[in-house]
Parts: sequence; structure tokens; C-alpha cells
Amino acid sequence: MIIEPKVRGFICTTAHPDGCAAEVERQIAHVRETGEIDEGPRRVLVIGSSMGYGLSTRIAAAWGAGAATLGICLEKEASGRRTATAGWYNTAAFHRAAREEGLWAETLNRDAFAPETKEEVVELLREKLGPLDLVVYSLAAPRRTLPDGSVAKSALKPIGDPYRNKTLDVSTGEVSEVEIEPADQREIEETVKVMGGEDWQLWIEALSDAELLADGAITLAYSYIGPELTYPLYREGTIGRAKDHLEATAGRLDDRLRPGGRRALVSVNKAVVTQSSSAIPVVPLYISLLFRVMKNRGLHEGCIEQMGRLFSDRLYHGGEIPLDAEARVRMDDLEMRADVQREVRSRWDRVTDENLEELADLEGYRRDFLRLFGFEVDEVDYGRDVDPHRSW
Repeated sequence: MIIEPKVRGFICTTAHPDGCAAEVERQIAHVRETGEIDEGPRRVLVIGSSMGYGLSTRIAAAWGAGAATLGICLEKEASGRRTATAGWYNTAAFHRAAREEGLWAETLNRDAFAPETKEEVVELLREKLGPLDLVVYSLAAPRRTLPDGSVAKSALKPIGDPYRNKTLDVSTGEVSEVEIEPADQREIEETVKVMGGEDWQLWIEALSDAELLADGAITLAYSYIGPELTYPLYREGTIGRAKDHLEATAGRLDDRLRPGGRRALVSVNKAVVTQSSSAIPVVPLYISLLFRVMKNRGLHEGCIEQMGRLFSDRLYHGGEIPLDAEARVRMDDLEMRADVQREVRSRWDRVTDENLEELADLEGYRRDFLRLFGFEVDEVDYGRDVDPHRSW
């Protein structure tokens, strides 16, 4: 079949296997070019391994440190004329490349929130891999089935007062104003349940109780802070409440793990185009402006550049892990540079439909979004018939 992108809002309902494979190969090539990480992890678990920062972490560990990797994700394979999800194709490409390289890799297509998934991982590690050097929690799910069978759903809302600001319709390039009503208490609590640190803690407790965290092991969860202009919706909204819980969880886990020479930390990463960020009003406009500013200054990074730098300059550089005052790893240091944020804010105040192309990198945003699903990759012939079925 010939596969074309079918975009509805912030969702693309199709994915291209060759394009996804090319993007995985591009990330692998970047890691090879940047060199081996001598003191990197050898046995790695990535929870949320099929897209974005989770996928790039797995690639950086495997090709940067020669690590054996276990991934957890929840993806759909192709069925009839329906393509597989992009994460499925990414994982298939990862496994193919790992086999060619002689790297041990296994992926479980499971609900990471489910207790039985944790039990299955513990048994698999006991049988095949052993104690882990690195556990990365990179889950970005809109909902979570709780142990009692109820479902909690996350909400992207401010807390207290309505939020008004500029927003961008990525498909049309229209800059307008959006107003978002505040969350109620139930929405706040459910967002924390889904996106906070509770499930991460359950994972680490299960692995620790099973003695599957090696001496000196690190567990890391990913977070984001962003600029002050998005605080009412993001950092001070429902998502921010969940991130606060995540960071508090890191502190509790770190206290538990430190006696064994282990660490539990949060890494605050740079804004990139993901399915999750595309769904947040205001954020696509901010990212489009940020990309133009950072590219003009030669500072722009995607997921793989961030994760390569996380490994080589923060976690495995032979010294103490540099942390901020709140004990967080800051990979958003280039994004949050004062000169970058001043320029982004200046452009934000001035941006309109008429000057959007001049001030923002809308085309770069659109391209990055489509590349999440394997489209707009230069070396792929999208007019060619392809088999949508790929196995791991």
C-alpha cells in the first residue's frame, strides 16, 4: 500500500515503516558519531521506550554504551489496511539494528501501569538479564487504569483562574487567543495519578525488593518546566501539580536508594515536538518561536542530542552528577538561557499571523511532527508501495 499522513488535530492516524526506520537509523548514526561512553550503563530498562525521549534514551544506551536494553511500551501492530503505530515501527527498526550490531534487546508490549507487567519484568530480569544499572521512566500516557479497575484521565488545565494567551493552529498558521477554564479538584487529582510519581515509585520498589538494582544504579524520570509565559497552564496547572509530585517522589526514592550507592533523579529536558506537547494549547507557538531562536544561535537539540549529552556530560562523565538547587538534572539549560528566553519573549509579544513565518519556525515544527510518524524524511520514497507489517 502507499501510506500517506492522515492528521487530525494533534494526532496522525497513520505511520510509515520506512520513515520510522530511517529516523531510528539517523539517531543511531548520531550516537556513533559522538563516540562511546566508557562508563555508561550495561543493563538498562526504559519504561516508555517507543517514542520521543524514551526511544532516544534506549538508542543512546545501546549504541553509546553497548548496553543490553529492555523496553516497555504499548503499541499496535498493522492490521489489514491500517498501519501500525509509529512506536511499533520504531521498535521494529530498533530490534533489527540491535540484532545486526549483536546487542541484546527485548521489548514487552504491555500496559506499564499494570501490576502484572511489573511482575513479568521482574521474572524476565531474573531469567535473562540480572540487576539493572539504569531505569528510565519516560511514560507519557493520557490515562491510567488503577488497581481497583477505575480509570484516571489527565487534564491540561490551569488551576484557580481561567487562562488566556496566544495559541497557534499548526495546520493553518493562524495565531489567535485561547481561553481555558480551570480544572476541578477531581481533574487535578486524576492528572497527578496519571502523570505524577506514583507508578514510577511502584516500579522502583518492585525492582528494589527483587534485588534487581545494581550497585550504583540510577533511576531517572523525565520532566519539563518551561518558560514563565506558560506557567499558568503548565507548571502552575494540572500538569505542574503532577510534576511536583514526580519530583517529590524522586526525593523519597533517592533517600531510600542512597545507602546502596544508588540514585533517583528527575531530568528536566528541553521542549521538543511530541504528541503530548502538540496537544497543549500555547505550547506549539512557544516551541515554534523557540526553535527559530535556538537554531539562529546554533543551540537547537532534538531528543537524541539531548540524551547523548545527558549520558556523556551528566550521568556518566566520571564525576558527580551536576544538579540544581532542587536536586534536578537540567538538560534544558540551553533553552532556559537568559538571552534565549528574552528573545523568545520579545517575539511572543510581537507575533501575529502576518509575521509568523519571520519570527517562528512553523515549518520546522510541522516537519518534526510528521517525522514522529515517519513522514517528511528526505531519503524515503513515499510514492512506493510498502508492506505495513513489521515484526519485532
